[in-house]
Amino acid sequence: MIRLAHLSDIHFGGENVAAVAAAVELLAAEAPDAVIVSGDLTQFAEKPEFAAAAGWLARLPRPLLSVPGNHDAPYLAWIERFFAPFARYETAVGGADNQALLAPGLAVFGLNTARGVQPRANWSKGQISTGQVDAACAWMASTPVDVARVVVCHHPLLEMLGGPMTGKVWGGARAAQRFAEAGIDLVLTGHIHAPFAWTYPFGDGRTHGVGAGTLSVRERGVPPSFNLIEIGETEIHVRALAFERVAYQPFRTWSLDRRARA
Repeated sequence: MIRLAHLSDIHFGGENVAAVAAAVELLAAEAPDAVIVSGDLTQFAEKPEFAAAAGWLARLPRPLLSVPGNHDAPYLAWIERFFAPFARYETAVGGADNQALLAPGLAVFGLNTARGVQPRANWSKGQISTGQVDAACAWMASTPVDVARVVVCHHPLLEMLGGPMTGKVWGGARAAQRFAEAGIDLVLTGHIHAPFAWTYPFGDGRTHGVGAGTLSVRERGVPPSFNLIEIGETEIHVRALAFERVAYQPFRTWSLDRRARA
């Protein structure tokens, strides 16, 4: 059994202080096999926000893999946003793209679907390139055949039906299909501030998109939450925990089929 903690959209500068602190305590007790953070660590990508984010990440269990979100590109520093949108993230947290984590029974690859600028009005939406998908699939092909294979990015590659907002990821459907064909078990995302789990309509029907909620005050009809994920031999169990006043409580659960490994 592989146990993952999946957190997203903390938005330091607008974080839910109590929920963020309680998450550290709960994860210390849970001791997951890995911690995944799927973007939007900050609200405006200001340096003090990144300092707070880095301090919080340092208190979480290891190993840990984090990717940036659209809020992690400077909102006000326009020159940086155009020419080095994730320099602040990389200074405070680490690499922004093609991050890899290999642990017993587990392979995780992180991609950056956020962009500093885009040729469309809403820069908060996502993009994923063919090169990024190629890199993820090539690395996964080099891992042991029996590991749980997980891709992480900020924006959901396919839209959550009935979700509070959209990702509108350019290249998202193509990437989702290729990940299904490559035998990826989970694609972990954030962005919409609501937890979800659903199966991609490609391949053998055993690749699942899973979204985490937010730990910020920017709630969209859902309390602050994050996911605990258990990956067994034949089933993946996702449990969303919501912060209610002083502690985390069970909120939603999903059971997903896992493909057999040779």
